[in-house]
Amino acid sequence: MVATQSTAVPQSTAAAGAPAAQPGAGFRAMTADTRSEAIRTAGRNAAATAGALGLGPDERLVAKDVLIDADGSRHVRYDRVHRGLPVIGGDLVVHLAEDGTITGSDLAHQGAIRVARTTPKLTAAGASAKAVKHAKHVKKAKAGSKDSTLVVYAVGKIPVLAYRSTVTGQGEAGPTSREAVIVDATTGAALDQYELHQSVTGTGNGVTVGQVSIETTQAAGGYTLTDPAHGGTIVYDSYNSPQSNPQQNARPFSKATNSWGNGAGSSRESAAVDASYGLAKTWDYYKNSFNRSGIRNDGRGARAYVHVDTNLVNAFYDDNCFCMYFGDGSSQNGNTPVTAVDVAGHEMSHGVTSATANLTYSGESGGLNEATSDIFGTMVEFSADNAGDPGDYYIGEKLNMSGGSLRRMDNPAADGRSLSCWNSGAGSVDVHLSSGIGNHFFYLAAEGTGAKTIGGRSHNGTTCNNDTFTGIGKDKAAAVWYRALTTYMTSTTNYAGARTATLQAAADLYGADSQERYLVSKAWAAVSVGTALPDPGTGTPTPSPTAPTPSPTTPPGGNALTNGSFEQGTSGWTQSDNIITNSSLQPSRDGSWYAWMMGYGADAVESVSQPNVAVPATGAPKLTFWLRVSTQESGYAAYDTLKVKINGTTLATYSNANASSGYVQKTVDLSAYKGQSVKLEFAGAEDTYLSTIFLLDQIAIG
Repeated sequence: MVATQSTAVPQSTAAAGAPAAQPGAGFRAMTADTRSEAIRTAGRNAAATAGALGLGPDERLVAKDVLIDADGSRHVRYDRVHRGLPVIGGDLVVHLAEDGTITGSDLAHQGAIRVARTTPKLTAAGASAKAVKHAKHVKKAKAGSKDSTLVVYAVGKIPVLAYRSTVTGQGEAGPTSREAVIVDATTGAALDQYELHQSVTGTGNGVTVGQVSIETTQAAGGYTLTDPAHGGTIVYDSYNSPQSNPQQNARPFSKATNSWGNGAGSSRESAAVDASYGLAKTWDYYKNSFNRSGIRNDGRGARAYVHVDTNLVNAFYDDNCFCMYFGDGSSQNGNTPVTAVDVAGHEMSHGVTSATANLTYSGESGGLNEATSDIFGTMVEFSADNAGDPGDYYIGEKLNMSGGSLRRMDNPAADGRSLSCWNSGAGSVDVHLSSGIGNHFFYLAAEGTGAKTIGGRSHNGTTCNNDTFTGIGKDKAAAVWYRALTTYMTSTTNYAGARTATLQAAADLYGADSQERYLVSKAWAAVSVGTALPDPGTGTPTPSPTAPTPSPTTPPGGNALTNGSFEQGTSGWTQSDNIITNSSLQPSRDGSWYAWMMGYGADAVESVSQPNVAVPATGAPKLTFWLRVSTQESGYAAYDTLKVKINGTTLATYSNANASSGYVQKTVDLSAYKGQSVKLEFAGAEDTYLSTIFLLDQIAIG
């Protein structure tokens, strides 16, 4: 996925080293009416905002949410529509001062949306047929013409006209599992695919919250499990209705007395008590910690269905029905309902993510989506302070999993599958496994390194770079993550983008030179995402105990560049647009990451550069890189160009005339710059007609 580029300037809203986060992670509490009026105001300003951001004349912004800081600053989240078509990956956040002046923005896709045509070659029925063939998360997939919607797909360098198709089939969520498949509306090629049920899945023993108080509503002749204190959340008995329609046989729990369940599966009410309690505690956590009233911050509670389907060892959130489903388990887990407190918090948090950053449920953004739910599900468990289920950093530990839990945040790789450290393939694994990177980061940011016992369970904060440091505490770490999620992340944010977002959030809450921000950077470096910031206490960078990046004195034959193969994302590079990517729409030379320049088919310029590159002082120094050029142009005239510059001087120029079927290695002599520290820049320019794409990879100076 493409990293979010932030134009916001870090501005401290708290003194450096402040002892605690601002209440609500810096946000004001808002009534439903206040929020609605703020969204209406944002809608009235949408056209002017689009103009200020340089969006195209065919684009329209639709206000989705507004958050207001304690100082009156606003953060407005918009979705984009292009010629009436929804834009996947077109969401953005605009940051405004109290007087309405735009101070910055975060866009999932930089710049205007341009597509050559909005009339598809493929019909909706044809798109559904292609989607069925491409589906990989469900078997025996089915989809009709009504299941495919025409969209603009902007998750990547160049937006394309596409269909978003929903296919149904046999999958992890049962016989009616659903998967979204994005297909190119011209070629039918698969652009993306992901599960629609965002779930916690496992084979564990059930849980009970014990004897607790729950909110109910008195009705004629008795009581119902309707929680008036938490937006009217209603718990239904699904009576084993299928996942495709949990309401089929459902009816609300009701009875003459106000005593519910017996703490065992023999009473259908027991699972409902667990769900009602867990959802109420989740609501309370978001309200008390962040001034958030419910999933969509509108004071409205979602529906919850227990006893869904049969033999379902699963729970999931469905944004289409604004509801949560909880299975009864199976013989694999003693037929215990999957209704633990951290599971309820996890599922409700999927709704919060959907209402805010709406992180795409595939690639690295999908891992961040799952990590967000694990993070806040864990925080709900701590906040609930239930003696029978004390807070810890194990996910689903009360489900009696064979490995002791669904996942561990302190050591994700303990299950033998999850990722504890970022690598270039992180976007290609299941989102429940890549979530380990975000989970690991959060644990280290909160608790630091070393062994400790939390909630009666053993934890050990190990790192990917052998570093040691203290944490900032779980409440501060959660405040940073929430502000990053709601204020700076977008649907396409990846792990590098999450680092940028959390560092900005930490600066907002604690100060740009705070220890909190510094330790957040340490935690990211500890999971192989970026490097640590200089220690504000000493003003010097923290030494890395692992093999260092080659220094400027690298001898001839070494690589004097940082991250020349882009496998650390944008680290070390400055880019004018979303150039550095691991998009599957184009090939890399090695690994997963590369630089994708130009390809707009319109007037455009962009660049990617790295300053302070040390050219070796001996031997015959040279720049080498691999270049792949594909073009719609013909002939040998140079219409679209890529220039290699050192300190602003052009040393080599490539163009559409250099088109090739694959990557070709290029060499540029740097003898004139022996022993100097230089700025290396690749500068692209494209004319009005026909597109040319320049791909760069494996750049080295030696």
